[in-house]
Amino acid sequence: MYFGLSIGSVIYFLSLALQSIFFMSLYQSPFILYSDGEGNIFEDNSLYATGRSGWDAYAVPLEEWIDLPDGGNLYELPGRRGIGIDVETGNMRLCEKGWAVAAFIPPAHTGLYMAAYETSDDAPTLPLFCYTAAGWLNDKLYVPAVRIEQDIRQETIGYDEAKIVSGTSNLLEAYPHNRLVKHLMENCCMTYNCPAARNFALSRWECPVPSSPACNANCIGCISFQPVEETIVSTQDRLSFRPTPEEITEFTVPHLQTAPFPIISFGQGCEGEPLLMWETIRDSIIEIRKHTPKGSININTNGSKPDAVKALCEAGLNSMRVSTNSARESIYTPYYRPNNYVFADLLESLKIVRSYGGWTSLNYFVFPGMTDSIEEYEALRVLIKETDLCMIQWRNFNIDPDWYLGKIGVTDTGECMGIKQMMELIQEEFPRLKFGYFNPSIERIKGDYAVDFAH
Repeated sequence: MYFGLSIGSVIYFLSLALQSIFFMSLYQSPFILYSDGEGNIFEDNSLYATGRSGWDAYAVPLEEWIDLPDGGNLYELPGRRGIGIDVETGNMRLCEKGWAVAAFIPPAHTGLYMAAYETSDDAPTLPLFCYTAAGWLNDKLYVPAVRIEQDIRQETIGYDEAKIVSGTSNLLEAYPHNRLVKHLMENCCMTYNCPAARNFALSRWECPVPSSPACNANCIGCISFQPVEETIVSTQDRLSFRPTPEEITEFTVPHLQTAPFPIISFGQGCEGEPLLMWETIRDSIIEIRKHTPKGSININTNGSKPDAVKALCEAGLNSMRVSTNSARESIYTPYYRPNNYVFADLLESLKIVRSYGGWTSLNYFVFPGMTDSIEEYEALRVLIKETDLCMIQWRNFNIDPDWYLGKIGVTDTGECMGIKQMMELIQEEFPRLKFGYFNPSIERIKGDYAVDFAH
């Protein structure tokens, strides 16, 4: 008998069943992990793992631990001792056997707690990655996290290296004089293993379109530019030229015409702020739409130039994702350190896109103990209402927690509710608001939100 379950419903009920099986096997907290400083990681079965929220360590609820997803990794945290809960006394104490350990959790997953540790005075600043808590139990690695997105576009199992190499070669041969294709393939794809660039090499889904070597913000955690005097380095080189509309149109039109669930996205980690090149993007959109109506045209931006956003919407922009570490100006400004724009410009840009019927998302940097504070929750509610927001992409914040809080001057993060509870409360109040991790295809934007989960 056919009951008419949607793909989303099947996934939901399957997840419930898997959770039941999981909780039957996990009847205690995982043990803390430590590193010997030589690339070896061990468990200390005298201590249960804890999680960090804000400045403090907490016991992680059993139901919030999940298997470390495929594509996840473990990091040694030099100069830091992990904080655990003594198995016998129930008191918190340091693991003195080695350095603390944290996990990188792959895209589509959002961490609920960071690794908890005590930092020595001479500890180096951690590089720009996420540092989720991790533990070990019954020969398995666990992390406190949720899968926030069912889309498989950046699953590690889906990347065939031979096909990526072949696709890269084909694109470089097809566009021998296109500087942007060369940048995307040789730098982003083959050097930095950028998931979006690798998907472009495989002729599928979301195609990155970096367009701006300049920026109008000075983000503390910028991944493409750090001052020489800073204690961390950028994780990749920034685009060094200004692409022309012709260069952009040359490879994006074929992608939109032939790729499954096609998206092109201006605004990537290897560039500055794309709205500074809005005339180039506008002209590109106009030319692209002369050749094909297919797919979605998206921009990832800081939302700093509402007038430019309006011009792009008039040209045919379909969606916009605005990045922020907070819905509060007092937290946003010391992190982004904006030049010639203010926090209110972000909100205005979101409103403009919605006024044209476009899709809007927040690229929301999740920092447990800050994101889930009562003050932040209330500010986010206001933002959602005022801008008619379509989606929140709950992204893990790639930054050293101590360094970040010190840089923005936060010594007390206030009362917090937990990331998972905050998500539940937001979803309950705003049932039409979508949660995810990636920019949706036009098929999802138009209403069939589950259509590309299984492709």
